[in-house]
Amino acid sequence: MAPASRLAYSTEAASDAKTDTKPEGQAPPASETDEALAAAAKASTELLGKLDKAETKVVELTDNLRRALAEQENIRARHRKELADAKVYAISKFASDLLDTADVLSMALNAVPQPALAADKGEANKDLRDFYTGVEMTRKNLLKAMNRHGIDMFDPINEPFDPNYHQALFHTAMPDKEAGTIFAVMKQGYKFKDRVLRPAQVGVVKDPDA
Repeated sequence: MAPASRLAYSTEAASDAKTDTKPEGQAPPASETDEALAAAAKASTELLGKLDKAETKVVELTDNLRRALAEQENIRARHRKELADAKVYAISKFASDLLDTADVLSMALNAVPQPALAADKGEANKDLRDFYTGVEMTRKNLLKAMNRHGIDMFDPINEPFDPNYHQALFHTAMPDKEAGTIFAVMKQGYKFKDRVLRPAQVGVVKDPDA
């Protein structure tokens, strides 16, 4: 190759080399930057969407768990109440069956004239006194057993009449007593805790002007 031709070729090669070589640190074209930003924005949006869905699912699961726990507690509370009600019913039914026995014992004691129990009556009434003592002890033991299970007897003599606790069998005007006062108790009342098993059957003073 002639010297002139070699010089021309070298100049063109150098020019091409300068055109193809990028200086270090030069930013990529704007189109590539926009594409990268768009891709990053899309990925970020997708991640935020997934995060929102995950948070919504967590809230939903937490709410479901809370509801399930509350329902379990309600079931336990209902079960406890049913057991308590069953216990109250069983004791109340048993106590109600015993009230007639307590009444019979009380009537037996009231039927014995007190003068007949006097010690000065001698041996003639010893059997009667022994019988009276036996019935009295039986009645006391029965009332103690009922009391241990929360069943209490109440005798409202001289108390104001209360329809929640007393059943009026008759009314009588009595000048020396205030109207509405209980002056006679035919049968004592019984309560199981705060619940009336049987109201006391009573006689009530009535207003003479009524």
